[in-house]
Amino acid sequence: MIYYIIKVLLSSVTIVAISEISKRSTTIGSILASIPLVSLLAFVWMYIDSKDIAKIAELSQGIFWLVIPSLLFFVLFPVLLKRNVDFWLSLSISLSIMVIGYFIMIFFLKKVGINI
Repeated sequence: MIYYIIKVLLSSVTIVAISEISKRSTTIGSILASIPLVSLLAFVWMYIDSKDIAKIAELSQGIFWLVIPSLLFFVLFPVLLKRNVDFWLSLSISLSIMVIGYFIMIFFLKKVGINI
């Protein structure tokens, strides 16, 4: 139980720290946020929990392919905000387009024989 509390606290502190640093410097915040921290934490926790290198490699490959549709969010969201679209609406539209992109990417990957 203590192990899960440590995992949650460390993961949460990482996100809060990036948020606080971003208030002071968007450049440093952007650099830190662009590092695949969630993926790195997942790899570490999976390794500690299972030592299953094959599963970690499989997760890493899946993340690679799914980063591509996630970029739709980072292109569309600032464009909408700069056009004075409401924050919540911009977020919703961008997330929706990203989710559609995930489905399209997964469909495409299956067609070419890549299973994630």
